[in-house]
Amino acid sequence: MKLSIKGLALASGILWGGCILLVSVCNLIWPSYGVAFLDLARAIYPGYGSTAGFGGVIVGTLYGVADGAVAGAIFAWLYNAVSGSESQGASV
Repeated sequence: MKLSIKGLALASGILWGGCILLVSVCNLIWPSYGVAFLDLARAIYPGYGSTAGFGGVIVGTLYGVADGAVAGAIFAWLYNAVSGSESQGASV
């Protein structure tokens, strides 16, 4: 069984971007929420700062969508390359 590269890229991008968005918005409401997670995101994504207001939240979300999509596409491609086809597996 092969994975859809486009489907997994889209799902991963939405999921990771949504995580960044949710934690960033919660941090704007409650400033102590998700500080360690957002510090890690700030270290990875240049130009992202959750304390910059809603503009920073949008930048972080876009970084998350792009990063998640690339990671999902690479994972699906690698899985398909390693798994081969169904008929090659040992029969049970």
